[in-house]
Amino acid sequence: MTDPFEQFAAWFAEAQAGEINDPNACALATVEVDGDGPPRPDVRIVLMKDFDARGFVVFTNYGSAKGRQIRGNPVAALDFHWKSLRRQVRMQGAIGRVSAEESDAYFATRPRESQLSAWASLQSEPLDRRETFEARLAEMAARFPGDVPRPANWGGYRLVPDWIEYWEDRPGRQHWRTRFVRTDGGWESGLLYP
Repeated sequence: MTDPFEQFAAWFAEAQAGEINDPNACALATVEVDGDGPPRPDVRIVLMKDFDARGFVVFTNYGSAKGRQIRGNPVAALDFHWKSLRRQVRMQGAIGRVSAEESDAYFATRPRESQLSAWASLQSEPLDRRETFEARLAEMAARFPGDVPRPANWGGYRLVPDWIEYWEDRPGRQHWRTRFVRTDGGWESGLLYP
């Protein structure tokens, strides 16, 4: 294939059919730059909720650790690992917020409990005890007895890859690897040593 997004769509469809849990799970790596020392990488598993030729979308609290890190250094990496398929897709690129309309549309599809959690959680901040969070959840449920609007501090980020690498396991550590690199005219691809 000459289009990395077509390749991703094909592999993702196989992952959706073959992975037991969360085929859209991926590791999101960001970099913390606090001025008091060298930049520090940070990584966590998130769920990719959309992708197209513009990039790959994840959602979070903008005030979370990843949100603060993206604000301070708007580049990131994603890594999908589908263990049962013995495949991996890695990418790096610029990351920025999706439109409010896109965030609103996705938020409206979330279960009510997840919507209330987005309001109640001070994501990544210390929590003195679980009961505090549960009380905040009850407060939000009372505040929003009907539809739950999207909080202003919650929404999506789109990673726009500069490159995307496809890795497939082969016997004897003779893996198949190809990398697509964005150019002014589209994408160029080439093989990499295992």
